[in-house]
Amino acid sequence: MSTMADTKCSGRLASLDAVRGFDMFFIMGGEGLVVALATLFGVQGFHETFGHVPWDGLHFMDTIFPTFLFLAGVTFPFSAAKSRERGASDLRIALKALRRCVLLILLGLIHDGPLLRFDFEHLRVWSVLGRIGIAWFAAAMLYLGFKTKARIGIAAALLVGVVIFTRFMIAPDAPAGASPFSPEGNFGCWLDRVLTGGHTYKPLFDPEGFAGILPAVVTAMLGMFTGELVRRADVSPRRKCLELAGFGVVLLVLGLAISPVSPINKALWSPSFVLVVGAYSALLFLAFYAVIDVWGYTKWSFPLKVIGMNSIAIYMAQSIIGAGHANDFLFSWAWRHLPESCANLKVVMMNLGYVTVCWLFLYFLYRKNTFLKV
Repeated sequence: MSTMADTKCSGRLASLDAVRGFDMFFIMGGEGLVVALATLFGVQGFHETFGHVPWDGLHFMDTIFPTFLFLAGVTFPFSAAKSRERGASDLRIALKALRRCVLLILLGLIHDGPLLRFDFEHLRVWSVLGRIGIAWFAAAMLYLGFKTKARIGIAAALLVGVVIFTRFMIAPDAPAGASPFSPEGNFGCWLDRVLTGGHTYKPLFDPEGFAGILPAVVTAMLGMFTGELVRRADVSPRRKCLELAGFGVVLLVLGLAISPVSPINKALWSPSFVLVVGAYSALLFLAFYAVIDVWGYTKWSFPLKVIGMNSIAIYMAQSIIGAGHANDFLFSWAWRHLPESCANLKVVMMNLGYVTVCWLFLYFLYRKNTFLKV
Protein backbone atom coordinates (compact mmCIF):
# COMPACT_ATOMS: atom_id res chain seq x y z
CA MET A 1 0.00 0.00 0.00
CA SER A 2 1.15 3.55 -0.63
CA THR A 3 -0.05 6.99 0.31
CA MET A 4 -0.25 10.32 -1.44
CA ALA A 5 -1.68 13.60 -0.32
CA ASP A 6 -2.98 14.98 -3.59
CA THR A 7 -4.07 13.26 -6.77
CA LYS A 8 -2.49 16.02 -8.81
CA CYS A 9 0.89 14.90 -7.51
CA SER A 10 0.51 11.68 -9.44
CA GLY A 11 0.66 13.56 -12.77
CA ARG A 12 -2.44 11.77 -14.07
CA LEU A 13 -5.29 13.39 -15.93
CA ALA A 14 -8.12 14.49 -13.67
CA SER A 15 -10.57 12.65 -15.93
CA LEU A 16 -8.69 9.36 -15.86
CA ASP A 17 -9.67 8.40 -12.32
CA ALA A 18 -13.26 9.40 -13.00
CA VAL A 19 -13.67 7.31 -16.15
CA ARG A 20 -11.92 4.37 -14.47
CA GLY A 21 -14.32 4.80 -11.53
CA PHE A 22 -17.28 4.73 -13.91
CA ASP A 23 -15.95 1.50 -15.39
CA MET A 24 -15.28 -0.12 -12.00
CA PHE A 25 -18.66 0.95 -10.61
CA PHE A 26 -20.22 -1.92 -12.52
CA ILE A 27 -17.75 -4.38 -10.97
CA MET A 28 -18.50 -3.28 -7.39
CA GLY A 29 -22.22 -3.95 -7.59
CA GLY A 30 -23.33 -1.43 -10.20
CA GLU A 31 -24.40 -4.11 -12.65
CA GLY A 32 -26.84 -5.62 -10.16
CA LEU A 33 -28.14 -2.18 -9.18
CA VAL A 34 -28.81 -1.10 -12.78
CA VAL A 35 -30.53 -4.41 -13.61
CA ALA A 36 -32.63 -4.20 -10.43
CA LEU A 37 -33.71 -0.65 -11.29
CA ALA A 38 -34.66 -1.73 -14.80
CA THR A 39 -36.73 -4.59 -13.38
CA LEU A 40 -38.40 -2.25 -10.88
CA PHE A 41 -39.49 0.07 -13.69
CA GLY A 42 -40.71 -2.79 -15.87
CA VAL A 43 -38.01 -2.84 -18.56
CA GLN A 44 -38.45 -6.29 -20.10
CA GLY A 45 -35.41 -8.39 -21.00
CA PHE A 46 -32.95 -5.78 -19.80
CA HIS A 47 -30.71 -8.29 -18.03
CA GLU A 48 -30.23 -10.32 -21.21
CA THR A 49 -29.14 -7.26 -23.22
CA PHE A 50 -27.04 -5.67 -20.44
CA GLY A 51 -25.04 -8.62 -19.09
CA HIS A 52 -22.43 -10.72 -20.85
CA VAL A 53 -23.27 -12.45 -24.11
CA PRO A 54 -22.92 -16.28 -24.09
CA TRP A 55 -20.52 -16.24 -27.08
CA ASP A 56 -20.67 -14.00 -30.17
CA GLY A 57 -22.03 -10.48 -29.87
CA LEU A 58 -21.58 -7.53 -27.56
CA HIS A 59 -23.49 -6.26 -24.52
CA PHE A 60 -22.59 -3.43 -22.18
CA MET A 61 -20.91 -5.58 -19.53
CA ASP A 62 -18.59 -7.02 -22.17
CA THR A 63 -16.96 -3.57 -22.42
CA ILE A 64 -15.91 -3.29 -18.76
CA PHE A 65 -12.78 -5.47 -18.79
CA PRO A 66 -11.29 -4.21 -22.10
CA THR A 67 -12.03 -0.60 -21.16
CA PHE A 68 -10.04 -1.04 -17.96
CA LEU A 69 -7.11 -2.42 -19.98
CA PHE A 70 -7.46 0.45 -22.47
CA LEU A 71 -7.32 2.97 -19.60
CA ALA A 72 -4.25 1.24 -18.17
CA GLY A 73 -2.68 1.88 -21.56
CA VAL A 74 -3.63 5.57 -21.47
CA THR A 75 -1.61 6.08 -18.29
CA PHE A 76 1.68 4.66 -19.57
CA PRO A 77 2.86 7.56 -21.79
CA PHE A 78 2.39 9.84 -18.78
CA SER A 79 4.16 7.59 -16.30
CA ALA A 80 7.00 6.82 -18.73
CA ALA A 81 7.54 10.54 -19.43
CA LYS A 82 7.53 11.28 -15.72
CA SER A 83 10.09 8.55 -15.06
CA ARG A 84 12.32 9.86 -17.86
CA GLU A 85 12.12 13.38 -16.41
CA ARG A 86 13.43 11.95 -13.15
CA GLY A 87 16.38 10.46 -14.98
CA ALA A 88 15.20 6.84 -15.25
CA SER A 89 16.52 4.86 -18.20
CA ASP A 90 14.19 2.87 -20.45
CA LEU A 91 15.67 -0.29 -18.96
CA ARG A 92 14.64 0.81 -15.50
CA ILE A 93 11.15 1.72 -16.76
CA ALA A 94 10.93 -1.73 -18.39
CA LEU A 95 11.95 -3.49 -15.18
CA LYS A 96 9.32 -1.53 -13.26
CA ALA A 97 6.72 -2.54 -15.85
CA LEU A 98 7.81 -6.18 -15.51
CA ARG A 99 7.41 -5.94 -11.74
CA ARG A 100 3.89 -4.61 -12.23
CA CYS A 101 3.09 -7.44 -14.64
CA VAL A 102 4.26 -10.08 -12.17
CA LEU A 103 2.33 -8.49 -9.30
CA LEU A 104 -0.87 -8.38 -11.34
CA ILE A 105 -0.49 -12.05 -12.28
CA LEU A 106 0.05 -12.91 -8.61
CA LEU A 107 -2.93 -10.83 -7.48
CA GLY A 108 -5.05 -12.55 -10.11
CA LEU A 109 -4.08 -15.97 -8.73
CA ILE A 110 -4.86 -14.78 -5.20
CA HIS A 111 -8.21 -13.28 -6.22
CA ASP A 112 -9.43 -16.52 -7.74
CA GLY A 113 -8.88 -18.44 -4.49
CA PRO A 114 -7.06 -21.77 -4.86
CA LEU A 115 -3.59 -20.26 -4.39
CA LEU A 116 -4.41 -19.04 -0.87
CA ARG A 117 -5.75 -22.49 -0.02
CA PHE A 118 -2.63 -24.11 -1.54
CA ASP A 119 -5.05 -26.00 -3.78
CA PHE A 120 -2.67 -26.32 -6.71
CA GLU A 121 -4.67 -29.15 -8.23
CA HIS A 122 -7.51 -26.75 -9.08
CA LEU A 123 -5.39 -23.67 -9.66
CA ARG A 124 -6.54 -21.72 -12.72
CA VAL A 125 -3.54 -20.11 -14.42
CA TRP A 126 -5.40 -17.36 -16.27
CA SER A 127 -7.19 -14.42 -14.63
CA VAL A 128 -8.53 -10.94 -15.37
CA LEU A 129 -5.62 -9.23 -13.62
CA GLY A 130 -3.16 -11.62 -15.26
CA ARG A 131 -4.50 -10.72 -18.72
CA ILE A 132 -4.17 -7.02 -17.87
CA GLY A 133 -0.62 -7.49 -16.61
CA ILE A 134 0.62 -9.50 -19.60
CA ALA A 135 -1.08 -7.40 -22.30
CA TRP A 136 -0.15 -4.07 -20.70
CA PHE A 137 3.48 -5.16 -20.24
CA ALA A 138 3.83 -6.29 -23.85
CA ALA A 139 2.31 -3.02 -25.09
CA ALA A 140 4.61 -1.05 -22.78
CA MET A 141 7.68 -2.80 -24.20
CA LEU A 142 6.53 -1.94 -27.72
CA TYR A 143 6.00 1.66 -26.60
CA LEU A 144 9.56 1.87 -25.28
CA GLY A 145 11.06 0.16 -28.32
CA PHE A 146 9.25 1.64 -31.33
CA LYS A 147 8.00 4.96 -32.65
CA THR A 148 4.28 5.63 -33.00
CA LYS A 149 4.01 4.84 -36.73
CA ALA A 150 5.85 1.55 -36.28
CA ARG A 151 3.53 0.57 -33.43
CA ILE A 152 0.47 1.35 -35.54
CA GLY A 153 1.83 -1.07 -38.11
CA ILE A 154 2.55 -3.67 -35.43
CA ALA A 155 -0.98 -3.35 -34.02
CA ALA A 156 -2.49 -3.77 -37.49
CA ALA A 157 -0.24 -6.75 -38.24
CA LEU A 158 -1.19 -8.43 -34.97
CA LEU A 159 -4.91 -8.12 -35.68
CA VAL A 160 -4.62 -9.25 -39.30
CA GLY A 161 -2.38 -12.12 -38.27
CA VAL A 162 -4.84 -13.27 -35.59
CA VAL A 163 -7.72 -13.23 -38.09
CA ILE A 164 -5.76 -15.29 -40.61
CA PHE A 165 -4.39 -17.73 -38.03
CA THR A 166 -7.78 -18.24 -36.40
CA ARG A 167 -9.57 -18.90 -39.68
CA PHE A 168 -7.07 -21.46 -40.95
CA MET A 169 -5.71 -23.13 -37.78
CA ILE A 170 -8.51 -25.22 -36.32
CA ALA A 171 -8.30 -27.25 -33.10
CA PRO A 172 -6.91 -30.77 -33.70
CA ASP A 173 -9.80 -32.38 -31.83
CA ALA A 174 -12.51 -30.21 -33.40
CA PRO A 175 -15.63 -32.11 -34.49
CA ALA A 176 -16.36 -32.18 -38.20
CA GLY A 177 -17.70 -28.88 -39.44
CA ALA A 178 -16.80 -26.93 -36.30
CA SER A 179 -16.13 -23.24 -36.83
CA PRO A 180 -12.63 -21.99 -35.94
CA PHE A 181 -14.44 -19.24 -34.03
CA SER A 182 -16.35 -21.73 -31.84
CA PRO A 183 -15.21 -23.06 -28.43
CA GLU A 184 -14.80 -26.55 -29.93
CA GLY A 185 -12.95 -25.42 -33.03
CA ASN A 186 -10.80 -22.53 -31.85
CA PHE A 187 -7.11 -23.39 -31.62
CA GLY A 188 -6.49 -21.12 -28.62
CA CYS A 189 -9.33 -22.74 -26.67
CA TRP A 190 -7.84 -26.13 -27.49
CA LEU A 191 -4.45 -25.00 -26.15
CA ASP A 192 -6.08 -23.95 -22.90
CA ARG A 193 -7.77 -27.31 -22.47
CA VAL A 194 -4.54 -29.20 -23.16
CA LEU A 195 -1.88 -27.10 -21.45
CA THR A 196 -3.82 -26.21 -18.29
CA GLY A 197 -5.05 -29.73 -17.62
CA GLY A 198 -8.64 -28.66 -18.18
CA HIS A 199 -8.56 -25.98 -15.44
CA THR A 200 -10.43 -23.43 -17.52
CA TYR A 201 -13.14 -20.98 -16.48
CA LYS A 202 -15.63 -22.73 -18.76
CA PRO A 203 -15.61 -26.40 -19.76
CA LEU A 204 -14.40 -25.73 -23.31
CA PHE A 205 -12.61 -22.38 -23.05
CA ASP A 206 -11.09 -19.75 -20.82
CA PRO A 207 -12.06 -16.14 -21.59
CA GLU A 208 -8.66 -14.98 -20.30
CA GLY A 209 -6.71 -17.73 -22.04
CA PHE A 210 -4.42 -18.17 -25.03
CA ALA A 211 -6.87 -17.12 -27.73
CA GLY A 212 -7.05 -13.49 -26.66
CA ILE A 213 -3.49 -12.69 -25.56
CA LEU A 214 -2.22 -10.98 -28.73
CA PRO A 215 -5.44 -9.05 -29.46
CA ALA A 216 -5.47 -7.85 -25.83
CA VAL A 217 -2.01 -6.39 -26.39
CA VAL A 218 -3.56 -4.26 -29.13
CA THR A 219 -6.27 -3.08 -26.71
CA ALA A 220 -3.53 -1.76 -24.41
CA MET A 221 -1.74 -0.24 -27.41
CA LEU A 222 -4.90 1.65 -28.41
CA GLY A 223 -4.96 3.15 -24.93
CA MET A 224 -1.32 4.17 -25.28
CA PHE A 225 -2.02 5.84 -28.63
CA THR A 226 -4.73 7.80 -26.81
CA GLY A 227 -2.41 8.74 -23.97
CA GLU A 228 0.26 9.91 -26.45
CA LEU A 229 -2.22 12.21 -28.16
CA VAL A 230 -3.60 13.70 -24.95
CA ARG A 231 -0.19 14.53 -23.47
CA ARG A 232 1.04 16.35 -26.59
CA ALA A 233 1.78 19.97 -25.76
CA ASP A 234 1.67 21.11 -29.41
CA VAL A 235 -1.99 20.16 -29.91
CA SER A 236 -4.85 22.26 -28.55
CA PRO A 237 -7.48 20.65 -26.30
CA ARG A 238 -10.13 21.20 -28.96
CA ARG A 239 -7.96 19.51 -31.57
CA LYS A 240 -7.31 16.61 -29.21
CA CYS A 241 -11.04 16.11 -28.74
CA LEU A 242 -11.64 16.13 -32.50
CA GLU A 243 -8.84 13.64 -33.09
CA LEU A 244 -10.09 11.37 -30.30
CA ALA A 245 -13.57 11.45 -31.84
CA GLY A 246 -12.12 10.59 -35.23
CA PHE A 247 -10.02 7.82 -33.70
CA GLY A 248 -13.13 6.29 -32.14
CA VAL A 249 -15.13 6.48 -35.36
CA VAL A 250 -12.34 4.90 -37.42
CA LEU A 251 -12.00 2.03 -34.93
CA LEU A 252 -15.75 1.44 -34.97
CA VAL A 253 -15.95 1.39 -38.77
CA LEU A 254 -12.98 -0.99 -39.04
CA GLY A 255 -14.37 -3.28 -36.35
CA LEU A 256 -17.78 -3.55 -37.98
CA ALA A 257 -16.17 -3.99 -41.40
CA ILE A 258 -14.19 -7.07 -40.38
CA SER A 259 -16.90 -8.57 -38.15
CA PRO A 260 -18.24 -10.82 -40.98
CA VAL A 261 -14.87 -12.60 -41.12
CA SER A 262 -13.97 -12.18 -37.44
CA PRO A 263 -17.10 -12.25 -35.24
CA ILE A 264 -17.25 -9.82 -32.32
CA ASN A 265 -16.42 -12.11 -29.41
CA LYS A 266 -15.16 -11.19 -25.94
CA ALA A 267 -14.18 -14.74 -24.95
CA LEU A 268 -11.80 -14.92 -27.92
CA TRP A 269 -10.97 -11.19 -27.66
CA SER A 270 -11.38 -11.25 -31.43
CA PRO A 271 -9.87 -8.47 -33.59
CA SER A 272 -13.32 -7.07 -34.36
CA PHE A 273 -14.03 -7.02 -30.61
CA VAL A 274 -10.75 -5.14 -30.04
CA LEU A 275 -11.69 -2.47 -32.57
CA VAL A 276 -15.34 -2.01 -31.63
CA VAL A 277 -14.69 -1.90 -27.88
CA GLY A 278 -11.62 0.22 -28.55
CA ALA A 279 -13.96 2.71 -30.23
CA TYR A 280 -16.27 2.64 -27.20
CA SER A 281 -13.34 3.11 -24.80
CA ALA A 282 -11.89 6.01 -26.80
CA LEU A 283 -15.23 7.80 -27.03
CA LEU A 284 -16.01 7.18 -23.35
CA PHE A 285 -12.62 8.59 -22.39
CA LEU A 286 -13.24 11.55 -24.73
CA ALA A 287 -16.51 12.37 -22.97
CA PHE A 288 -14.86 12.46 -19.53
CA TYR A 289 -11.76 14.24 -20.81
CA ALA A 290 -13.78 16.97 -22.51
CA VAL A 291 -16.04 17.62 -19.53
CA ILE A 292 -13.43 17.40 -16.77
CA ASP A 293 -10.05 18.38 -18.26
CA VAL A 294 -11.10 20.67 -21.10
CA TRP A 295 -14.24 22.36 -19.77
CA GLY A 296 -13.23 22.14 -16.12
CA TYR A 297 -16.41 20.63 -14.64
CA THR A 298 -14.89 18.44 -11.94
CA LYS A 299 -16.97 18.43 -8.75
CA TRP A 300 -19.67 16.06 -10.04
CA SER A 301 -17.08 13.36 -10.67
CA PHE A 302 -15.81 13.05 -7.09
CA PRO A 303 -17.74 9.82 -6.25
CA LEU A 304 -16.31 8.20 -9.37
CA LYS A 305 -12.79 9.42 -8.62
CA VAL A 306 -12.93 7.77 -5.20
CA ILE A 307 -13.57 4.47 -6.98
CA GLY A 308 -11.08 5.05 -9.79
CA MET A 309 -8.20 5.95 -7.49
CA ASN A 310 -8.45 2.55 -5.81
CA SER A 311 -9.79 0.34 -8.58
CA ILE A 312 -7.46 -2.59 -7.88
CA ALA A 313 -8.28 -2.38 -4.17
CA ILE A 314 -12.03 -2.73 -4.65
CA TYR A 315 -11.58 -5.51 -7.20
CA MET A 316 -9.52 -7.48 -4.70
CA ALA A 317 -11.25 -6.49 -1.47
CA GLN A 318 -14.97 -7.13 -1.97
CA SER A 319 -14.77 -10.67 -0.60
CA ILE A 320 -12.10 -9.76 1.98
CA ILE A 321 -14.13 -6.97 3.59
CA GLY A 322 -17.28 -9.10 3.49
CA ALA A 323 -19.27 -6.47 1.63
CA GLY A 324 -22.38 -8.66 1.53
CA HIS A 325 -22.36 -9.28 5.29
CA ALA A 326 -21.61 -5.61 5.98
CA ASN A 327 -24.54 -4.66 3.78
CA ASP A 328 -26.88 -6.91 5.75
CA PHE A 329 -25.58 -5.58 9.06
CA LEU A 330 -25.77 -1.89 8.16
CA PHE A 331 -28.76 -1.59 5.87
CA SER A 332 -31.05 -4.63 6.16
CA TRP A 333 -33.38 -2.57 8.36
CA ALA A 334 -34.31 -0.62 5.22
CA TRP A 335 -35.76 -3.64 3.38
CA ARG A 336 -36.30 -6.32 6.02
CA HIS A 337 -39.98 -5.57 6.60
CA LEU A 338 -41.03 -4.77 3.05
CA PRO A 339 -44.05 -6.82 1.87
CA GLU A 340 -43.72 -9.41 -0.91
CA SER A 341 -45.45 -7.00 -3.27
CA CYS A 342 -42.34 -4.82 -3.01
CA ALA A 343 -39.89 -7.60 -3.92
CA ASN A 344 -38.38 -5.65 -6.82
CA LEU A 345 -37.88 -2.59 -4.60
CA LYS A 346 -36.19 -4.83 -2.02
CA VAL A 347 -33.70 -6.05 -4.62
CA VAL A 348 -32.93 -2.45 -5.60
CA MET A 349 -32.30 -1.49 -1.98
CA MET A 350 -30.11 -4.54 -1.36
CA ASN A 351 -27.97 -3.75 -4.39
CA LEU A 352 -27.82 -0.07 -3.46
CA GLY A 353 -26.66 -1.05 0.02
CA TYR A 354 -23.90 -3.24 -1.42
CA VAL A 355 -22.62 -0.45 -3.66
CA THR A 356 -22.74 1.95 -0.70
CA VAL A 357 -20.68 -0.39 1.49
CA CYS A 358 -18.03 -0.72 -1.22
CA TRP A 359 -17.92 3.03 -1.83
CA LEU A 360 -17.67 3.84 1.89
CA PHE A 361 -14.74 1.44 2.16
CA LEU A 362 -13.01 3.24 -0.72
CA TYR A 363 -13.86 6.64 0.79
CA PHE A 364 -12.27 5.53 4.06
CA LEU A 365 -9.08 4.68 2.14
CA TYR A 366 -9.31 7.99 0.29
CA ARG A 367 -9.56 9.93 3.55
CA LYS A 368 -6.54 8.04 4.83
CA ASN A 369 -4.66 8.87 1.61
CA THR A 370 -4.15 5.15 1.08
CA PHE A 371 -4.15 3.63 -2.39
CA LEU A 372 -3.29 0.15 -3.59
CA LYS A 373 -0.72 0.64 -6.36
CA VAL A 374 1.11 -2.02 -8.32
